[in-house]
Amino acid sequence: MLLSRKTTVRLAALVLAATTFGRAGALAPAAAQAVELHGESDVFVTAGLAIVWGVLRAPAGEEAQVVIRITGARGSYAHVRVDAVDPFTRARQPVGPAAPVTEIVDVRSPRSTFGDFPRREIHLYRTTEDWRADAPAVTIYYLGVPDTTPEFTSESALLRYLASAVTKARGGP
Repeated sequence: MLLSRKTTVRLAALVLAATTFGRAGALAPAAAQAVELHGESDVFVTAGLAIVWGVLRAPAGEEAQVVIRITGARGSYAHVRVDAVDPFTRARQPVGPAAPVTEIVDVRSPRSTFGDFPRREIHLYRTTEDWRADAPAVTIYYLGVPDTTPEFTSESALLRYLASAVTKARGGP
């Protein structure tokens, strides 16, 4: 049985709500156990957190950039880190340095890096101490660039799309 994207997101949110507890809408693992979720789609929303993907194309294909926008984590999480992972060897490398969570966090990586390290793991840490101990509260993973991720030829079009997709995902106009 195939489920619609909206139904899949709702089911993920229900499972998450049933297995976690915490502050108003925050993803909070029980007994310090990390929650791991499959992001599945280029637009993923759960418990106030939104993740949106986009691709900025370039004249040379190997220069294309994949952008992951993470919003809504401020107040619930202190740090975010994104890792690129080889699913066969489990080798991993950070996509960039861990960053303090702000209202909008954009993580960029060359599309070419998805060849050897296709899996992306978005780790969210509640506190600076958790980040230093590499003890994420939540990990949202993707098995590659989602198939439905839109591509843009200009930075301005990409940024407009990311902002619009986040608004729509949260129920806005």
